[in-house]
Amino acid sequence: MADEPTLGEVVRRLEDVRQDLKEDVRDLGGRLDSKVDQQVYDLRHEALTARVIALETLREKDADRVSATRRWLIGAVIVPVVGIVLPTILLLMRGGG
Repeated sequence: MADEPTLGEVVRRLEDVRQDLKEDVRDLGGRLDSKVDQQVYDLRHEALTARVIALETLREKDADRVSATRRWLIGAVIVPVVGIVLPTILLLMRGGG
C-alpha cells in the first residue's frame, strides 16, 4: 500500500500531464500557423522563376548592347584615329630620312 500513489498525487500527475498536453497543442498550433500553404508556395516559386528569367533576358540584352557599343567605338573612333595617326607617322618618318 505504501508504494501506491495517493489520490492527491494521482490528481497532481494528471494535472501535469494535462498541462503538458495543452502546451504541446499550443506549440503545434503555432508551428502550423507558420507553415505556408502549398499553393502559396507554388505561386511564389513561379513568380521567382519568372523574375529570374526576366533578369537573365535583361542581362543578355545588356551584354548585346555593350558589344554593340564596343563595335561602334572601334568603327567610329579608333579606326579613323589610326587612319589619321598612321599616315602622319609614316610621313614624318619619310620626311626626316
